[in-house]
Amino acid sequence: MPGPLEDRVALVAGATRGAGRGIAVELGAAGATVYVTGRSTRARRSEYDRPETIEDTADLVTEAGGRGIAVPADHLDPAQVRAVVDRIDRESGRLDVLVNDIWGAEHLFAWDTPVWEHDLDKGLALLRLAVETHVITSHHALPLLLRRRGGLVVEVTDGTADHNRDTYRVNLFYDLAKASVLRMAFALGHELGPRGATAVALTPGWLRSEIMLDTFGVREDNWRDALDREPHFAISETPRYIGRAVAALAADPDVARLNGTSLSSGGLAQVYDFTDLDGSRPDAWRYLAEVQEAGRPADTTGYR
Repeated sequence: MPGPLEDRVALVAGATRGAGRGIAVELGAAGATVYVTGRSTRARRSEYDRPETIEDTADLVTEAGGRGIAVPADHLDPAQVRAVVDRIDRESGRLDVLVNDIWGAEHLFAWDTPVWEHDLDKGLALLRLAVETHVITSHHALPLLLRRRGGLVVEVTDGTADHNRDTYRVNLFYDLAKASVLRMAFALGHELGPRGATAVALTPGWLRSEIMLDTFGVREDNWRDALDREPHFAISETPRYIGRAVAALAADPDVARLNGTSLSSGGLAQVYDFTDLDGSRPDAWRYLAEVQEAGRPADTTGYR
């Protein structure tokens, strides 16, 4: 049976690993053609020096039922981004979904470090990677997306607008980056809405990305072994969960009602009735506010 996104074309910018990979794979599972970009390829790794590559992501998209196409690109380079969009136009003639998931800054920030003590070069590089890349990508990709009505732009961030409004996030640079992406979705909503497209901000919960699993010294098949070290990790979710959120948004003919809003994977699971790979529905941001930040013992009852 054809998937609900069988005739759709998507660009997932920043799809090497983590949320980007999970989103790309689930768009593929829904039948989409998915162009995946990033800087780590089988021929050359980025400064992360990790094993995940965009070719691997493209293969996973195809295995899931879609068509995965890997395109190396540094989204800080406008010429490279323009070349990606030109290729999509040349090969597919349309763009229905744009996912701005570019980040690549885990190695550039220090926790709970005030701006005057934080490495300035690293902080400014973080802002460029988290914000400038998204602007460059939107600038070049949106004219193609707007050729047809019904296009969707997903700005991936960390935290909902409600949570981040009242919560200091890590340090000034990180806080500013994540707030900027939230605001970017709001602004894009104003620019795209009258032209027949939709923009939203979307956050995962506590993501069991490849890097997070490595941080805790576990794998996806034994991730619960990390609960002895961090009991609240029990609310965590796979990257495929946010992927299912994006696929549900892309397949929703009434998605325009959400234009300019801030959404979460857990919140959308309630709306669209999807689950994580284990059949649960973790609602991380509600858990964070009502359990973890409230100082209560870790207990996911009623939250997944």
